[in-house]
Amino acid sequence: MGIVVENVSKQFGSFRAVEQISLEIKTGSLVALLGPSGSGKSTLLRLIAGLEIPDSGRIILTGRDATYQSVQERHIGFVFQHYALFKHLTVRKNIAFGLEIQKMPRARIKARVEQLLELVQLGGLGDRYPSQLSGGQRQRVALARALAVEPKVLLLDEPFGALDAKVRKDLRIWLRRLHDEVHVTTVFVTHDQEEAMEVSDELVVMNHGKVEQIGTPAEIYDNPASPFVMSFIGPVNVLPSSSHIFQGKGFESPHPEVFLRPQDVVIEIQPSDTTVAARVSRLIHLGWEIQAELTLDDGQVVTAHLTRERFDELNLEPQQRVYVKPRDAKAFPLYYSI
Repeated sequence: MGIVVENVSKQFGSFRAVEQISLEIKTGSLVALLGPSGSGKSTLLRLIAGLEIPDSGRIILTGRDATYQSVQERHIGFVFQHYALFKHLTVRKNIAFGLEIQKMPRARIKARVEQLLELVQLGGLGDRYPSQLSGGQRQRVALARALAVEPKVLLLDEPFGALDAKVRKDLRIWLRRLHDEVHVTTVFVTHDQEEAMEVSDELVVMNHGKVEQIGTPAEIYDNPASPFVMSFIGPVNVLPSSSHIFQGKGFESPHPEVFLRPQDVVIEIQPSDTTVAARVSRLIHLGWEIQAELTLDDGQVVTAHLTRERFDELNLEPQQRVYVKPRDAKAFPLYYSI
């Protein structure tokens, strides 16, 4: 394994930041630590990096116990949210910094830096200073600097958090392609579910210092292990099990709440034995899909997502009377499909 975390805990005063976490990250994989603020994901990353020492448990990197090793001994590349570039050094000098500390021969440093400039698509910009680059370009310089020393593990702490939505989207596509080229074991922290699902091989979903679920993006989205995971990964309607939309569907839940994804809300123009009446209270055009807010006769509000084709087919308008039914829903720990 690339990284093994065994029963690791970390406490700051009376606050338990990480509590008895165990996980294994395969060599060469790209794994996201995903969770809300205060879930412990950044603390876990800092424990792996050696920036914090665990109160208990072990951290094993590439087969060796690294629990009490220094940051330098761990051979880790670390990229922060705010670049942390040297403003007075050129792009080329920033990338070369770690290699110069290692006293690598100049010719090898030059060759390595030029190789990395091409790898991160910054060829021709080596003589510029960080202030002359865009935010996305600066983050790519930070990644190149981290990769320069050929780390065994690459750690990214919310690497795209300071960037706007369009740049974030472009950079995470680029990061995935870069990882497929270099295959360094990579762990990155994010609270952005879409970012984590798009980039990573596997997700580690965290909450209150504990791991809620580990799995591929598809596994976690399709088979969430808890109400928290289902609510956190992707949009969801949380409805009382007594809601009209579930009545007469052959489903009776002992649990007070039922979770229903917006894409699993079926809208029809004509009533049937399996539908209930609703009113279209709002339509939101999101480009590639339409979000419809529906008010059921019992007062419950349900959000539905429709493709452009389905929306055009239904020809929906605000305040229109429609008829809805659930396709799939989940009540923990029971699951039913209609």
